[in-house]
Amino acid sequence: MALNSRCNVFCFSLFFCLLAIASAQLSSDFYATSCSSALSTIKSKVKSAVSKERRMGASLLRLHFHDCFVNGCDASVLLDDTSSFTGEKSAAANVDSLRGFDVIDDIKSQLETDCPGIVSCADILAVAARDSVVSLGGSSWTVGLGRRDSTTASKDAATTDIPSPQLDLSDLITAFSNKGFTTKEMVVLSGAHTTGQAKCQFFRGRIYNETNIDSDFATSTQSNCPSTDGDSNLSPLDVTTNVLFDNSYFKNLVNKKGLLHSDQQLFSGGSTDSQVTAYSTSSSSFYADFSSAMVKMGNLSPLTGSSGQIRTNCRAVN
Repeated sequence: MALNSRCNVFCFSLFFCLLAIASAQLSSDFYATSCSSALSTIKSKVKSAVSKERRMGASLLRLHFHDCFVNGCDASVLLDDTSSFTGEKSAAANVDSLRGFDVIDDIKSQLETDCPGIVSCADILAVAARDSVVSLGGSSWTVGLGRRDSTTASKDAATTDIPSPQLDLSDLITAFSNKGFTTKEMVVLSGAHTTGQAKCQFFRGRIYNETNIDSDFATSTQSNCPSTDGDSNLSPLDVTTNVLFDNSYFKNLVNKKGLLHSDQQLFSGGSTDSQVTAYSTSSSSFYADFSSAMVKMGNLSPLTGSSGQIRTNCRAVN
């Protein structure tokens, strides 16, 4: 028993040591001399894309999340299928759902013109996520840089690792814990659903069958999501301020207006109710904790040093 306890402590400590090492290998000024225009170029391109379509901010943030949760922040999510592997774009959580690839391509094309072979696609995703949140009125954070790009991708890993919108609270806690996140960090990262939209097929069961839902909200949402049709019809994840990055998502949960089953699970009589309530009453706490959690997510198993490569085209291995 004592031996098992010591092993558990060792394994837990080892994980965070590796996370600290990854963080140490990344630096916010990584491109200061090699490509000084990198951050300003990404910021400008993201700001332009979000101004044209506010939803794009949520899409770019989601790209980073779906990248990091599958074998780390290595831009594997951007790779098209090849004869040697089936990529992540066709996984159930991503197919006909992930967006923003053209924006990343546009950023990469400009950076390849300005600084050929220097800025990784993985770093572009990380910075674009931060700049998207800022463009939507949310908080900022310092992005560590120096990630390199993977040379492969895995549909199977994406299918396994990306949390489903149908998960119950205990499974959500486990899914995030498997990536090193605490329950509190899981709750705050879920706050990214304060912006963006979801397809009818992913919330139909909730609005027609669940009881922990505001009846007026259910009825109004059903008008755009028939019980037997309209799988691709979109509804906002945050019914009140969908084009702003704020704490309204948590206010909605308290009022039983979470769109996805997994969203409302955070406020449904379980262990996370108090954290949801806290964020619903304090936007500053939400912003601060979200920024910290995003830094941690950006440090998930990055390729650095001589590992991986710097792709010239984010969709294909060199």
